[in-house]
Amino acid sequence: MRTPDPCTGQAATAGPPSSPLISLASSTSRVAGFMRRAALAAAAGPLVLLGGCNMALFAPKGDIGVQEKNLILIALGLMLLVVIPVIALTLWFAWRYRASNTNATYAPRWSHSTAIEVVVWSIPCVIVLTLAVLIWHTTHSLDPYRPIESQTKPVRVDVVALNWKWLFIYPDYGVASVNQLAIPVDTPVEFNLTAESLMNSFFIPQLGSQVYAMPAMQTKLHLIANEPGVYTGRSAAFSGPGFSDMHFDTLATSRADFDAWIAQAKASPTMLSRAAYERLAQPGEKTPVTLYSNVAPGLFDGIVGKYMRDVHGNPICGAVPNATPGTGAPALTLNRSAILAAE
Repeated sequence: MRTPDPCTGQAATAGPPSSPLISLASSTSRVAGFMRRAALAAAAGPLVLLGGCNMALFAPKGDIGVQEKNLILIALGLMLLVVIPVIALTLWFAWRYRASNTNATYAPRWSHSTAIEVVVWSIPCVIVLTLAVLIWHTTHSLDPYRPIESQTKPVRVDVVALNWKWLFIYPDYGVASVNQLAIPVDTPVEFNLTAESLMNSFFIPQLGSQVYAMPAMQTKLHLIANEPGVYTGRSAAFSGPGFSDMHFDTLATSRADFDAWIAQAKASPTMLSRAAYERLAQPGEKTPVTLYSNVAPGLFDGIVGKYMRDVHGNPICGAVPNATPGTGAPALTLNRSAILAAE
């Protein structure tokens, strides 16, 4: 039927009425397109977020780090022996016993299979037993307190976690640095760690274990770098507003370059006296790298024993030379007379 246009007076052809089915199909198509785009965004999102991640633990540069990487991969592989078959069988069962598959065996009264029981219990038991033996062995071989066997004399570094910076003292060289750690390649490094106030965690991911640094306590860590490079060190425990900037560079260099770094530190005009340490210990963020040519004697031991005093301010713990067998280092012993006086 042709009807005149009220504006032009010309006849216009009326189109066919729209079908509800066509509108529904169009809406369904739009929803499907939106779902596809959402699925792609959901899949690409984690990849974009992970693009900023650094797989430092899987790129170790020291013997301890290599052993820990192997331990992670072995444990992961053992656990996947259960996870992968379970996921695969779940998908296979859903397909095999779907309602439309009339060829599948229908056994509503079935409830037990000895063969299945043996498989589902024996495999996890073997995995747990293997992990137990592996963990027992690596707990001893990767003990942070265990010295690294080497023909080279270790470099000793006293580490103090400040707010929010790291202080490194080299007792054998009489120098110190803030937010920069220099170590020679293929040389064991013996760390003694403590904290000024807040508990923190010392971690160089590419070299190995992390160990907590706690006030009034001393912990140990032994690491080694087998390749030269600059490795990021960081705090691995939240310790306040400056936590995100509490990181440092580990300079793993040749012995000659390490000696040159020590000479540079000794030539620094800045000295780490006790008064300078008190100023350094004040909370501060983004502290620049600083080298110190001289360190006050007994500074690290004084930091460890800072809170170990009686009511009169006398130290409860005293240093006894050669008290630790095989190390030649002073150990802290209980000053009973100071405790009795305090009581």
